[in-house]
Amino acid sequence: MMGNRFNLLRLWALIRKEFIQMRRDRLTFAMMLGIPIMQLLLFGYAINSDPKHLPTAIFNHDHSEFTRTFATALENSKYFDVTEHPKTVTEAAALIERGKVQFVVEIPPNFSRDLVRGARPSILLDVDATDPSATGNAIAAINILARDALNRDLTGPLARLQSSSPPFQLITHQRYNPEGRSQYNIVPGIVGVILTMTMVMFTALAVTREIERGTMENLLTMPVRPFEVMMGKIFPYIAVGYIQTALILIAARWLFEVPMVGSLALLSATLLLFVATNLAVGFTFSTLARNQLQAVQMAVFFFMPSILLSGFMFPFRGMPVWAQWIGEILPLTHFLRITRGILLKGNTAGDILMDTGALVLFFVVVTVIALNRYRQTLD
Repeated sequence: MMGNRFNLLRLWALIRKEFIQMRRDRLTFAMMLGIPIMQLLLFGYAINSDPKHLPTAIFNHDHSEFTRTFATALENSKYFDVTEHPKTVTEAAALIERGKVQFVVEIPPNFSRDLVRGARPSILLDVDATDPSATGNAIAAINILARDALNRDLTGPLARLQSSSPPFQLITHQRYNPEGRSQYNIVPGIVGVILTMTMVMFTALAVTREIERGTMENLLTMPVRPFEVMMGKIFPYIAVGYIQTALILIAARWLFEVPMVGSLALLSATLLLFVATNLAVGFTFSTLARNQLQAVQMAVFFFMPSILLSGFMFPFRGMPVWAQWIGEILPLTHFLRITRGILLKGNTAGDILMDTGALVLFFVVVTVIALNRYRQTLD
């Protein structure tokens, strides 16, 4: 009969057994090491709350030494990268609507003439303010530039223009979010975050649950194809995804007063694609995992970079280039642009074409992988 006294040998045997099981479960062991390393790298290198080198367009009606000096000062500030030079108002508006640039600087005709006369001409700064955290420091920097940027050119008879007030007026127009409310950016993004978390998790357990409950054998004996099984697992959750989205949008409109200026029908169409993409990811994980714990671990490993590198929590353009490339692979990045573009900017199908195409490509690739993996599971 086993004694009631504490025994170090028995304790050591149990500890050794746990380490052996941990070593055999390589996926779980890899997750235990991989998740903290991933967090360290992402928070240490990729996350930046003070984004710089933001794409900027200059719509210049007055090509003079003063405007050239101002453009150079913008780039020297490190907050602005002049990437576009639109020729018309329509072209400038399209750049900011489609998210190609964060700022449009419009310099009016006769700017230099009015500046020399001391008439304090105006420069218009058009800002894509859907994410206030991405533009706040840049706006502060350009206000300082407005006071000091032209001082080297204002010499001799023009030195009188160097006073406490800037020689020109900077008029800032924060489009889509004039009050700078963070809810306008966060609440539409919640749709994508919740769908990513729940859809991937639900279907990640689909096949592994069948295996653990012993019902997989019954499923294998049925005259069904792998694609039919996959669709059968996915379709019920699509309805769940639409219900979740409807609840979030109702709360966004009535509790947080988020504007919805675009087409909800277009949003619903892209929502179907995004939900199906995440469900395909979850189904792929379910074919890779040997049990439900591993399936959940894979879902968490996918969810963490999605929420950190998609632009939901931190400004996307504030991340280093390598992190942005990773973010471009993730479906959530493109869906956030689509959702915010439709709800806040009123984007049309043409405006979101690139992001929609990225979701389609991701869905096709993941579906092919899932079907191939499921056939291996059948074998």
